[in-house]
Amino acid sequence: MSKIKVQRSLAVTMAAGLLPLLAACGGTDDGNGAVSGTATKDAAAPGGQAKSQSSGDLAVPEDADPETKKKYLVENAIAACMKKKGFDYTPQVDAATDASNGAFSGADYALAKQYRQKYGFGLYAAAVYPDDPKAPNSKASEETPNSRYFAQLTPAQQTAYTKAMGQFVIDGPNSGPTDGCVKDAQDKVYGPGKSAAEQEKEDAAEAERNRQSGQALNGDAELVRLAQSYASCLKKEGITVSTTQPTGIADAVLFSLSSQLPADGTADMDKNTAMPLLTKEISAAMKDLECGKEFRAAYFPKLKAHPYTGGGKG
Repeated sequence: MSKIKVQRSLAVTMAAGLLPLLAACGGTDDGNGAVSGTATKDAAAPGGQAKSQSSGDLAVPEDADPETKKKYLVENAIAACMKKKGFDYTPQVDAATDASNGAFSGADYALAKQYRQKYGFGLYAAAVYPDDPKAPNSKASEETPNSRYFAQLTPAQQTAYTKAMGQFVIDGPNSGPTDGCVKDAQDKVYGPGKSAAEQEKEDAAEAERNRQSGQALNGDAELVRLAQSYASCLKKEGITVSTTQPTGIADAVLFSLSSQLPADGTADMDKNTAMPLLTKEISAAMKDLECGKEFRAAYFPKLKAHPYTGGGKG
């Protein structure tokens, strides 16, 4: 993944208020807006946070792919930078939002079964379980050691903390951090920003690699056969999918249900209204998991060999 795409993703996530960019600690004002203290590493933080080492840095998983490792390194670098500026920052990598997370994607059948039996695809779970940190987008899942720390700062400290983190451009080709610790951390891990021409060339090369991966997966005879079987199984269960392409079928049921969500989302939906919808969602999610079990067992190893992020004409 190119640095600019990481920056865009980070900027959008921050705008939505979902990225934990604030720190967890208690301390005292040093008179300059900064707060000193010892960060509290919350091993039970929402979203399946990675465990910290005794130093406070996140332990980078040895078996993680290169891009995932960079997420950890960026978070650790932000923490080090903020410490120099007089603030504590709890580095966090949220496994629950990782596209490769086995419980959500179904790559790990046992974990996915346990997850879907309660949360389905995670569409209505927040309305039914607002206090459950494992329910996607629930109030509890959005509370982190970082957000708790930021909330207890004085207005002046919050302003200083936000300035230390850096300013962000949300839209346009240069989306991402423009200064501060987030930019410093990204530059340290991904290298300094490239020129527009260099970035365009890199993005074009990545798009071509992605296209070729899509073709390899969708042209794989075994995956095509298993995808057809997957679709036939769903049809017998009363579920019709819009695609049987190997790169699309695993998410087809989820996307179909997502398109039926209320226009204003589920944030204000009461539990009594959401419960029957979640029950229906769980049923569909379990049927999808069972019908696609054999397909996913073959697909994800091949996806690892041919990384594909969607789009294009795979």
